[in-house]
Amino acid sequence: MKTKREDNNDEDEVQEFPDLKRQKKFDDSSLLPAFLASENALHTLASYDDDDDDYEKEEKMKEASGLRGKDEEGEDDDDDDDDDPYQEFNQVKRSRMVEVRRDCPYLDTVNRQVLDFDFEKFCSVSLSNLNVYACLVCGKYYQGRGQKSHAYTHSLEAGHHVYINLRTEKVYCLPDGYEINDPSLDDIRHVLNPRFTREQVEQLDKNKQWSRALDGSDYLPGMVGLNNIKETDFVNVTIQSLMRVTPLRNFFLIPESYRHCKSPLVHRFGELTRKIWHARNFKGQVSPHEFLQAVMKASKKRFRIGAQSDPVEFMSWLLNTLHGDLRTSKKNGSIIYDCFQGELEVVKEIPNKGFFEKKENGDFQNKVTTADEHADVILETYRMPFLMLGLDLPPPPLFQDVMEKNIIPQVPLFNILKKFDGELVTEVVRPRIARMRYRVTRLPQYLILHMRRFTKNNFFIEKNPTLVNFPVKNLELKDYIPLPAPKENEKLRSKYDLIANIVHDGKPGEGFYRVFVQRKSEELWYEMQDLHVSETLPQMVALSETYMQIYEQQQQ
Repeated sequence: MKTKREDNNDEDEVQEFPDLKRQKKFDDSSLLPAFLASENALHTLASYDDDDDDYEKEEKMKEASGLRGKDEEGEDDDDDDDDDPYQEFNQVKRSRMVEVRRDCPYLDTVNRQVLDFDFEKFCSVSLSNLNVYACLVCGKYYQGRGQKSHAYTHSLEAGHHVYINLRTEKVYCLPDGYEINDPSLDDIRHVLNPRFTREQVEQLDKNKQWSRALDGSDYLPGMVGLNNIKETDFVNVTIQSLMRVTPLRNFFLIPESYRHCKSPLVHRFGELTRKIWHARNFKGQVSPHEFLQAVMKASKKRFRIGAQSDPVEFMSWLLNTLHGDLRTSKKNGSIIYDCFQGELEVVKEIPNKGFFEKKENGDFQNKVTTADEHADVILETYRMPFLMLGLDLPPPPLFQDVMEKNIIPQVPLFNILKKFDGELVTEVVRPRIARMRYRVTRLPQYLILHMRRFTKNNFFIEKNPTLVNFPVKNLELKDYIPLPAPKENEKLRSKYDLIANIVHDGKPGEGFYRVFVQRKSEELWYEMQDLHVSETLPQMVALSETYMQIYEQQQQ
């Protein structure tokens, strides 16, 4: 039982040290989480995280308040008002309210010349990819915008005040902390995340207008150079070729098409596609850095920065990986198969001895087979899908001519296409000796051909220099290979036009790749090698050591 004087003494003590009582309560409660240790810590944490984390914080605050209620039953009623957890929570909530202003005095410090959103979204100090902001004055990336964050520190040290959240695209002024809502920043948002409407996508192939970069140079949307980070020209030529495939490009220009997909490779490829075709870029080239990081991760470093690889292998891996990521569970289709998948009928002649040995080992998958114990050859017939066709070049001459130079042979494309006429026999050694005959039973909308120029033996890689003569327009396949009869009310579409031609220059293993692509709006040809883009004549396309081609089916 306290006397009146003791009560007065207690009140005086509370007035002199108003925070003492609250401190004591917090120290006594061992169940409270660490983030409720002090009022200052609450405010710092709340302002550090992004707006999307509010709901999670509310749940933690309510849990903490419930714990406090259990531990502090029996305290004096006079203290409940001072230590009300909801009062503190509401105070934090009020501190979370971000003021939105249009009149920021620092907007004239924004420097668009230094902005580059092609690289990975990592903080330049902590190397974290969570809650990253870009400084619009110097272009560097920093984490957070709270009082203990790297962006806040940079704003005080360097005097740079305008920052954009790389995920939400909201712009803030630091250290003041208010959000800037100004339409003059929309062009930066469009460069950070290019957007296309379906109407704009449909008009892309009709657009003849050039765009202008910030440095005054002109560029064509869709015909921009790609930065060679380090021996990544094999990736650049593959991407430039796939950008000419209209259905594939249109699919990836609209993110809603693959919103269900969780693969980082698919989303990075879509971002790269939108940047290449964007008409309001700050510069006339694009760096595929984020896409290459996704490729390295998805391929387990089979394709990586700093190591030259084969564009045919990369194209095959990329198409199959994108298909595997995009296909739905109900059916095995995807935009990749819709564009590139055809069908072959394969007839395999296997020596009788080898056939029965394999059958005993259990490695042989039985298909449509005609076998006889006394026959010398077993015929096996089956159908298989394909995404690209490999063509064999004739061997180059061994001897030099009178001028002491090797003759560079030439071969028409139609001669090497006879491999798929169903009659020409191709001998294979692996996985076992067999004689193969191929016949095309279904043509794809986009036909990919690759010439087998490189042969690898135990000692080195050899390159076949044979030139292939091919038509740039009106490749008529039905004159050279037998094709299946079309269905009723359908027209046989066997004419193809070239849209991309990948070329290898230099020695095997040391050279570089470039690509010729067609711009549909004007039917002009462009030669592209990394950042170098120049217009060229159609006649020049056929005078090179072609390595891989993409043909488009005529729809008329």
